[in-house]
Amino acid sequence: MIIQPRAIVIGLSAVLLAGPAHPQAPRLDRSRLTFAISIPKTKSAIPVDGRIILVVSNNNRQEPRFQNNVYRADTQLSFGIDVSGLRPDVDAVIDGATFGYPLKSINEIPAGDYWVQAVLNRYETFHRSDGHTVKLHMDQGEGQQWNRSPGNLYNAPVRVHIDPSTRQNVRISLDMEIPPLGQPKDTKYIKHVRMQSAALTKFWGRPMFLGAIVLLPEGYDEHPDARYPLMINHGHFTSDFRDFSETPPASGDERGVGAYQFYKTWTGAGFPRMLMVIVQHANPYYDDSYAVNSENVGPYGDAINKELLPFLEQKFRGIGQGWARGLYGGSTGGWETLATQIFYPDDYNGAWAACPDAVDFREYEVINIYDEKNAFYINSDWKKTPHADGRNYLDHLLSVTEEDVHWELVLGTKGRSGDQWNIWQAVYSPVGSDGYPAPIWDPMTGVIDHKVAGHWREHYDLRYILERDWATLGPKLRGKLHLYVGDMDTWHLNNAVYLMEDFLKKARNPSADAVVEYGDRKEHCWSGHDTEYWFRSFEARILESAPKGADLKGWRY
Repeated sequence: MIIQPRAIVIGLSAVLLAGPAHPQAPRLDRSRLTFAISIPKTKSAIPVDGRIILVVSNNNRQEPRFQNNVYRADTQLSFGIDVSGLRPDVDAVIDGATFGYPLKSINEIPAGDYWVQAVLNRYETFHRSDGHTVKLHMDQGEGQQWNRSPGNLYNAPVRVHIDPSTRQNVRISLDMEIPPLGQPKDTKYIKHVRMQSAALTKFWGRPMFLGAIVLLPEGYDEHPDARYPLMINHGHFTSDFRDFSETPPASGDERGVGAYQFYKTWTGAGFPRMLMVIVQHANPYYDDSYAVNSENVGPYGDAINKELLPFLEQKFRGIGQGWARGLYGGSTGGWETLATQIFYPDDYNGAWAACPDAVDFREYEVINIYDEKNAFYINSDWKKTPHADGRNYLDHLLSVTEEDVHWELVLGTKGRSGDQWNIWQAVYSPVGSDGYPAPIWDPMTGVIDHKVAGHWREHYDLRYILERDWATLGPKLRGKLHLYVGDMDTWHLNNAVYLMEDFLKKARNPSADAVVEYGDRKEHCWSGHDTEYWFRSFEARILESAPKGADLKGWRY
């Protein structure tokens, strides 16, 4: 739906001035230009907590809220403020002191005509079992997307002439609300499951749920006595399985072509008959939990592996033993795949990980968090050479680390951006004194906290953990680890894979018998293989390693 711009009221009013966007942010000069943002009583009769994100765009090709992203060359301007107990019809103000990205202040906006839109990303108060009380955005089934989350308030885009040199108060009323999402429907093959987790509910102090999308094998109904291996596809949140379609695609629908082809492959003769599971574990910090136990995010590793999977295997006739479980995934899912196999070595029989997030924090993208002083710039007494962030296969930069971190700081303070750097920090860091994740570095200056980095190494640096604990892990992981990455990965994730490969090659007693493959000049997220490959590889692994007496026939019809 395209929302048409509408007129606004420009004038002076009593306002509630917001403080700095972050306690470490520089105190910028206040301006003659201000944005007064309020919530009408028709949208909330009670005070609200959250983060107001104002987007200022020089075009109306999309709503401004969809034009703000650090990896877009044409990203538009964003400015953010926290609101706590904001009452109806009381203004929250963005002025020259409010931190922004890519311009740091509204004072820097050139005079001209712009389209303006604000979104309130609502926060809920959580009373966690560790004694901390925190305010975070609870996912509403969208996968932690502040500009799409049901219940968030916003305004239709307004066109206004802006001139920071003149006295001007732009009033914005958040009189629209993002509606609830529709629920996907079950089909013959695809089933949607949601269950309350006891462990997560206890940790967060309110009901918490895990979801799963289950793809049933061909012949499931016709073979009621069959018990099936289970293959988990880890990755970012999705509300439905969009890469499987029983319907031939429309002309020009490339994704539909792939989805229909996978349906034919999945149901075709000779394809391994297994359960495929996509886990849904969006949480108050991100669109997934990284599938491990975390001081800040909660015991998602145990919740998934000890609550959800046994529940699914019982409901859908899974074999329910470690030799009959496998994992595959890419990017975030690649890291989750490896971490789950390493942290639960007896519960899985193989991990196929494509372009995994940093598996060695000596190459956290391009940052060595142990030896370097600053996350934004290379170690130097005099130079300030930026650390690269995104790139293309020709090594042309899309952004640098400082830009990305500052963009996330606009989206949320205290690690609440709902985006990538902040979820890594939330998963890997200890809890800070305020109940939020202890920062791995100062978000304004990039200075690294090496005490926090040490915590990361001991608990989540996968290469380090493998090397440290190989005497006990090695016998359980031999032949189970498979890594795939392009050597021009967009986020330099190949760098950490090189370091992981170095260890896997030299591992002894036992040898790792791992597989590592690289794609020449391939960007993110190169895997080198299609979905069928992962299932056939897992089937081969089962046939060569299943214990004596294991059922190798009932599911291979």
